[in-house]
Amino acid sequence: MEPMTSAEIRERFQRFFEERGHTRVPPAALLAKDDPTLLFVNSGMAPFKRVLTGEEKRDYVRAVDSQPCLRVAGKHNDFEEVGRTPRHQTLFEMLGNWSFGDYFKRDAIHWAWELLTAEFGIDPARIAATVYTDDDEAHRIWSEEIGLPPDRLVRWGNIAAGDEKNFWRMGDTGPCGPCSELHYDRGAHLSEGPDCIPDHSEHCPRWLEIWNLVFMEFDRAPDGNLTPLPFKSVDTGMGLERMASAIQGVDSNYRTDLFAPIIERLAAFIGHDPATVESERFSYQVVADHSRAMTFLLAEGVTPSNEGAGYVLRRIMRRAVRHGRLLGIEGPFLRETCSVVIEIMGEAYPSLVERREVILDGVEAEEEKFARTLEAGSARLAELIAAGDTISGTDAFRLHDTFGFPIDLTIEVAAERGVTVDRAGFDAAMAEQRERSRGERRGAIELDPEVAALRSEFIGYPNETSADDVRVLAAVPGEPAAVVLDRTPFYAEGGGQIGDRGALIGPNGRLEVTDTQRAGDAIVHLGPLDGSLSAGDVVRAEVDEGRRWAAARNHTGTHLLHRALRDVLGESAKQAGSWVGPEGLRFDFPATSATPRAALREVERIVNAQIRRDATVTPEFMPIEQAQALGADMFFGEKYVPESVRVVQVTGFSRELCGGTHVASTGQIGLLLITGESSVGAGLRRIEAVTGEAATELVADRLEALRSTAQLLGEREEAVPQRVESLLARLREAEKAAKAPRAGVARLDAAAALHSAQEAGKTKVIIDSYADADPAALRGLADDLRGMTGRFVAVVGGATDGKPTLLVAASRDLAAEGFDAGAIVRETAPIIGGGGGGRPELAQAGGRDPERLGDALREAGRLALEALARIETP
Repeated sequence: MEPMTSAEIRERFQRFFEERGHTRVPPAALLAKDDPTLLFVNSGMAPFKRVLTGEEKRDYVRAVDSQPCLRVAGKHNDFEEVGRTPRHQTLFEMLGNWSFGDYFKRDAIHWAWELLTAEFGIDPARIAATVYTDDDEAHRIWSEEIGLPPDRLVRWGNIAAGDEKNFWRMGDTGPCGPCSELHYDRGAHLSEGPDCIPDHSEHCPRWLEIWNLVFMEFDRAPDGNLTPLPFKSVDTGMGLERMASAIQGVDSNYRTDLFAPIIERLAAFIGHDPATVESERFSYQVVADHSRAMTFLLAEGVTPSNEGAGYVLRRIMRRAVRHGRLLGIEGPFLRETCSVVIEIMGEAYPSLVERREVILDGVEAEEEKFARTLEAGSARLAELIAAGDTISGTDAFRLHDTFGFPIDLTIEVAAERGVTVDRAGFDAAMAEQRERSRGERRGAIELDPEVAALRSEFIGYPNETSADDVRVLAAVPGEPAAVVLDRTPFYAEGGGQIGDRGALIGPNGRLEVTDTQRAGDAIVHLGPLDGSLSAGDVVRAEVDEGRRWAAARNHTGTHLLHRALRDVLGESAKQAGSWVGPEGLRFDFPATSATPRAALREVERIVNAQIRRDATVTPEFMPIEQAQALGADMFFGEKYVPESVRVVQVTGFSRELCGGTHVASTGQIGLLLITGESSVGAGLRRIEAVTGEAATELVADRLEALRSTAQLLGEREEAVPQRVESLLARLREAEKAAKAPRAGVARLDAAAALHSAQEAGKTKVIIDSYADADPAALRGLADDLRGMTGRFVAVVGGATDGKPTLLVAASRDLAAEGFDAGAIVRETAPIIGGGGGGRPELAQAGGRDPERLGDALREAGRLALEALARIETP
C-alpha cells in the first residue's frame, strides 16, 4: 500500500477536525500586514494572535487551517540552516487545530492520538510525548486515558529556573502555557546514545518532533508572575513536511513528495545521475527550498528589491542562483524548479496557478539580472578573500551595495574558504545607509497602548459625512494632535483609499482633521487643534464632503477599471496595489511589458460604457464563503475576516471585496480618463486615471491646448496632426543634413541593411557592425532607415581610432508602444567599457574596448528582440 501523499495528509488533517466542529479557515498571507512585530507570518499562531489575546472576536470557537510560514528574518530565522539539515526550510506549512475558550487538554490530546493512530495509521509504539514538569493533568491523560507507557512519556521544563522546555509563550508578556510535544520514533538503530530522548531530539536522528499541543491558560506579567487567563485556549502546530517524512518513511523532509520532484526536475535539467545528486545534496536542497519560498512570495506580489520583503526575496533568489552555479548551471534554471512547485502546491493554493506566468517571468528576470553582476561581484569577493582572514563590514557592504551580493551569500562563500566576515560592521553600515535614506513613514502612529486599545465604530457608510453627539474617547495633544471618537463618519486610510479630512467641533475647541488613520481598532483623527478637546467631550464631526465624494467616484472607478483591464488583458492583470484619493487614482498590476495604447483605449471605452449605464453599486456584508460562491474578487496577500467581509457589487459587471467608500450608481462617476501607463518596477505596471470633475477639466484643458496649437499653426483643429507630422519631417531633414558624416567617410547603405534584415513579427531588425563607421555615420544610417521603412529596429556598431560606438534605433511607433533604446544601451554599454543613453527611439554609447564590440552587439540584439517579443505578443 502506497503511503499517503502530502496533499492527502493536509486534506485529511483539516477534514478530521471539520468533522469535529472546527471551521476550516483559509490561509493568511505570508506578508504579516497587520502585525508590526513581524515581516512574514512565521508560525501557525501568527494569524490568530489577536483572537488568542481576546482583542478580536470571531463567530467560531474552533478552527482548523493549513498555514504557509516563512522563517528568514528576525528571532525565528532558519535561513543559514537551510539545505544543511534534513529538517530546516525557509517556507513550511503548519497544520493546526484551535480552540478559543472551548475544549482544552483532554479533547486536544485524545483527538491528536486518534488522528495519528487511526486516521494516519501510525504505529502507536512509535509515538512518544513530553509534558511540562508540573502539568499533572496532561500527564494523567496521556498515561491513564491514552495508555502511553512511562518510557515514552517524559516530563521536562522549569520556567522559574529559566528552562522553557514544554512551555510556550507568545512574548515576554501575555498569553502562555504548558505544551505537550509529540515525537515520532524513527528507530533505535538511529539512536546516538543516552541523550537521544524526546525533547532533546533536534540533533539526534532517532526522534522527530511532529506535533506540538500548546495549552494557553496563563497571562505572564512583566515580573514573570503567571495569573490565569479569563478563557483557556488550545493552539497546535504540526509541520506538514516533518509529518510527511514520518508517514512516507524517509529520513529527510527533502526526500518527501514536497521536495523530491523539484530535485528530480533539476537533476534532469542538468543531466546529473542519482550518485551525483547525492554528492551535491546541499546545493540541491538549497535550490529546492528556495524555489518554494520565491514562488509563494512572487504569487503575493512581492518583487525583488533592496527593502523589506523585496530584499528577502532577492536574497533567497540570489542564493539559489549561486548554488545553481555550484551545480554547474550557467544559464537560467529557476523557471524549471518553480514550475514544479506550482504543480505540487497549485491545488491547495490556487493563486500559484493563477499567477503562474507572473511568477515564472519574475524569477527569470531576476536570475538574468543577477547573472550579469555575479561575475564582477565574484571577482571582487575573490580579491577580498585572498587579501586576508577577515572581510571588513565596509567591504561586505560595498559588495551588497555595488554588486547586489546579499550578506548571507558573502558569508557563505567566504566560509567555504576559511574566511570570516565582520557581520556587525556590515549591519552598522547598512543601518547608516537606512538612516540617511529613511523618510518619515506615512501613517505610522505612535500612541499610548491604552489609547491604541480603544475601539471606534465607523458610521460613514454609505457616504454619511457628518455626525452630532459623538463622544471623545481620548485626545492626545501634539503636532499633530490625535483624537479618538466612540463613533465617527471619518474614513480611516485603508484598502488603498486615503483618510478623510474635515473638522471636529467641540465645546472648547476645534480640530482641523488633515488625516485619518487606524491604530488597532481605534480610528485616529489627526491635525492642528485650536483650543482644547478632552475625553468625554461631545463633539460634531464634519467630513469634507467634496473630497469624500471625489474619492468615492475614484474608488468605484478603480473597481470598473480593474474588471475592464482583466477583460481586455486577461485574468492575470489582477490588482497588485492601488491608491485612491480625491485627485485621482492609481492602479498597479503585474505585467512584463507596456500595455498597448489600443488596449488602454478599449479599457477606457468599457469603463465609460458602464458609467453611462448608471448601474447600481451595492455594498453588502456577508460570510467569506458566500462571497466566494458569488465569485467576488479577492486577492492573495489581503487579510479577510472569514465571518464578515464587505462585497461591493456593480450590478451586472463586477463584485469585489472592499471596505472603501463608493458612489450609489456608476452614473455618479461622470467620466473616467486614463492619464498614464508606466513601469513601477520589475514585472509591475501602473495605470493612472481621473474621474468626475477632474476628468471634465482635463478634457477642457486638452481641447483648449488643441485650439491654441491650431491657431499657432494656422490650421483647422482636425488637421493639426498632419501639419505637425509635416513639420517634423522637415525638421528631421534638417537634422540629417547637420549630422551628415564627415568628409571621407562613405554613407552607410540603408537599402542593403534593409535587404539583409531579419523579421520579428511586423518589424525589420538590423543587427550589424560597420568597420570604420563613426557615430555620425551610424546616426545617418538610422535616419535613412527611418525615412525608408516603417517598423524597424537597428542595433549597429562601428569603431574609429580605437574607440567603439554602439547605436540602437527604433521607429517612433515602436517607442510609443514601449520599446526603449536608451535602456538597452545603458545595459550593454559597460561591455565595451563605456556608458551612454538616449531616447526610446535613438540611443548610443561610446567605449574604450573595441575588441568587445561584437559581444555588445549580440547582447543588445538579444535585449532588442526580447523587447519586441513583449510588444508583439497580444
